Amino acid sequence: MESPYPKNSFKKDDETNDEFFYVEPRLVVHIDDNAIKSIQSYYSEVLPENATVLDLMSSWKSHFPTNKQFKKTVGLGLNPIEMENNPRLDEFFVQNINVDPTLPFKANYFDAVVIVVSIQYVSKPIELFQEIARILKPDSSCHVIYSNRMFPTKAVWLWKALSDDMRAQLIASYFHSTNNFGKPAFKTITEVSDGSIDPVFVVSSKKQHNEDRQ
Repeated sequence: MESPYPKNSFKKDDETNDEFFYVEPRLVVHIDDNAIKSIQSYYSEVLPENATVLDLMSSWKSHFPTNKQFKKTVGLGLNPIEMENNPRLDEFFVQNINVDPTLPFKANYFDAVVIVVSIQYVSKPIELFQEIARILKPDSSCHVIYSNRMFPTKAVWLWKALSDDMRAQLIASYFHSTNNFGKPAFKTITEVSDGSIDPVFVVSSKKQHNEDRQ
């Protein structure tokens, strides 16, 4: 099938293996405190109680709210030391999804999937979102949270070429490509702060039942 995206859309300035770039743990946050609080507030609203949740492209912070009880929280990322230092993960897996986007989980397993300030690094989004649709339970949602922060050499070319609003449309196209999700919703979740603000946006979509698909 011909790609709907311009040629080289998912190329990066630094095409070396991502595993080399992330081999050293980065136990720092990449968004400000206000952005983190905004994400926690959003999670409080949308993540189901007693859910099994996948933090995809995980690190040492998952930003899960303390007022929600989860059945199980799973991380999948590139750096084991970072995820070992994440107190909110019950278990984690090390995998480079830009090499192999096939996720090591059974079908219809998760109640929610979250991707936080990492979608800009995904070079095989169509394959990855097909996998997200496979592992999510019907009527469960994937939440893609993004800001304007990034490692520029590792972000794909198309992401860097777009505005924040257009990036939402790009993420929506990933959901549409699977033919498994409902209409994506876009939301700005940045809470008001007196200090400097990293903007925070979400594109989310719910997996449909087979009979609901067009």
